[in-house]
This record gives sequence, C-alpha cells and structure tokens, in this order.
Amino acid sequence: MNPELIDQWFPIEQQRNYVSMLLNPRRVGLTRRRAECFVRLWTYLLLKQQQELGSHLRQPLTQLQLPKGYVACTHREAAELFYANKDRGSDRAAGMMIDILAALGLIDKDFDGNTICLQISCVPNLHESFESAHPIEFVLDEFNPRTDAVPVASFLAHNYNWLNKTTATVPHKIKQLLRSWAVQYPTGMRVLRRCDTSHPVGFYVLYPVAPESEEKFSLPPGRSLHLSSASDIDPVQMAIPGKDDCTSIMVRSWMIDAPYKNWHNVHRFLEDVQHTLRRMQADFPNLCDFYALLIHPRYEALAQALGFQKIGIDPKIAVYWLYMAVDQFLVLDMAEIVSKLEFCYPSPEF
Repeated sequence: MNPELIDQWFPIEQQRNYVSMLLNPRRVGLTRRRAECFVRLWTYLLLKQQQELGSHLRQPLTQLQLPKGYVACTHREAAELFYANKDRGSDRAAGMMIDILAALGLIDKDFDGNTICLQISCVPNLHESFESAHPIEFVLDEFNPRTDAVPVASFLAHNYNWLNKTTATVPHKIKQLLRSWAVQYPTGMRVLRRCDTSHPVGFYVLYPVAPESEEKFSLPPGRSLHLSSASDIDPVQMAIPGKDDCTSIMVRSWMIDAPYKNWHNVHRFLEDVQHTLRRMQADFPNLCDFYALLIHPRYEALAQALGFQKIGIDPKIAVYWLYMAVDQFLVLDMAEIVSKLEFCYPSPEF
C-alpha cells in the first residue's frame, strides 16, 4: 500500500469530517494536526491490512472500519503519511507523532526490536449516534477473582505497555496479583461492569498498607512500582483487617478502559471509591492517610482537581507520590469535580 494514495482511497473531505468529530468536544492534548495524522494513519493501517489479506475494498471509502489487531508501520511510512504535500518531515518527527498518539490513547504501539506495529485503540465520538440508539448500561460491582482477573489483567497490561516494554509476562503477573489480593482483602477491589456482557471495563484497588511498609511513602516512588515492574516481590505489604495500627490506604490501580471513559462513568467510579473507603473504615478504624502514584502527566489534572498533593518525586523517572487526608477525600463533591475534566488520556496506576 502506497501512503501517497491515501487521499484517493479516503478523500480529503471525508478525512476532515472525521477530524471534526474527533475534535468536538475537544480533548486534552488532541490538536487538529494530531487528529489529522491519526485519521491518515488509521486509513493507511486499514488499507494495508486489507491488502495483505487479499480483500478488495471499493474506492473511495465512505467510512473507516477498525483494523483487526496490529499492523506493521515504519517511521518512513508514517512520515510519508503525515507530511504528504507538505515540507518533508523526518522519520524521527513521524516517530514522535506516533508516540504522542499512543500517549493520547488513540493507538497502541508494539516494538519487538525489529518491527514497529500499531493498532487503533480508541476512537472517541465517532459512533455516538449508534450508542445513543443502543445505550450500554453499567453497574458497580465487587471484583470476582474467578471471572474478572483475566479481562482486568488484560486491559491493565494494555495500559502499562507504554511504561514497561517487556510485556510478555505482565498480564499473567497481574492476574496472579489480583487473585492474591482478593484472597487477602477483597473489600477494596471493585469493578465497573457492562450489564449486557458482564465484562469488567473499569477497575480499582484500595490497598490497606501494613505499618512496616509506610516508610515507602518517604522513599523514591519508583521503588514501589509493582504492577508494571518485573520484580516478584511486592514492595508494599498489605495490612491485616481488624488491626488498629493501619493508618494508610494506597491506590494500587484505578482505571476505566479507554472506550468507556466518560463523565458519567468517571463520576460514578470516584463516588464508589468514597463508598468503599467508608466500608474499609470499619475494618481499619484509624485510617487517615490516602496515597497514590502519579505516573503519567496527563493524569495530573485529575489528581489536582481531587486535591492530591505531590509529596515525593523520583530522581530517576517521572513518578510522583500523591497524598491527601482520607477525611478530605470523603467529603469531595465528585459531580462538581468531574464536570470540569476531559477524558481522552491514558490511565496509569492512578
């Protein structure tokens, strides 16, 4: 597939329609230029895959389908896509644009040391008419280690790919951790579940911290990464329910899968955190400190809106400890806070 033929297959006017839909409403970090590059990349990956499969599409296309899985795409191919009819951009500039689109959650990137493969992962605003006619309902529910561990581990690993490139064992490790935590203390583990399929599309863990692990919050935060690390040793130990010496709660994970991240779901999920915290106070009556890890800068707006403070910075990697008092978190008006946020950003451990 020749990148220079993109405009013949998917006319400029159609590309502009898709760009307009992507930008209305405007997402944090998604500029018109980035949206244009995303639409051209999407078109190219679809056409290249169909050509490789021997399929025959009718030219010109009137709408874009999602390619199935990953499609190989070099930086040279991307440069020809992004800078067609413009001053030629470098392969390096095209690679940087790919990284930006991945950070925005629009694509997934996989590199095995030789070949770069890309996958379209998030297409906001393009199927709203269908969704409004067939609305999906969701329910907040307890995490079920028997049925939820594998799908939750899958979308958690999917979101950790940018942080840890050795992803072959990550889903298996996360699955084992989730089931282990569920045995120890299931109360702090919750999911957002589709009513039609029962599939979990959101997940969080509120983790009661053992007193002997509280010193971790005074050390570089990178040392406490675990879900996305290669180590088998959990740096933060769990407190025993019923003991009065537990004073700290840590968010080990909080995320909603990208296609389902909207105002309503984020609002409900944050209010559910408040409800779960109140339940946990019955098991840990002296809870007063609430910690989280800020890994990706695009989550900083949410952390600031909630009132978390940065209390520790890692000198080696861009990871921060966040803190706020449990009592302060419990009285927040989540509806007001979430109404000011936008939702096209990736989801790290917090």
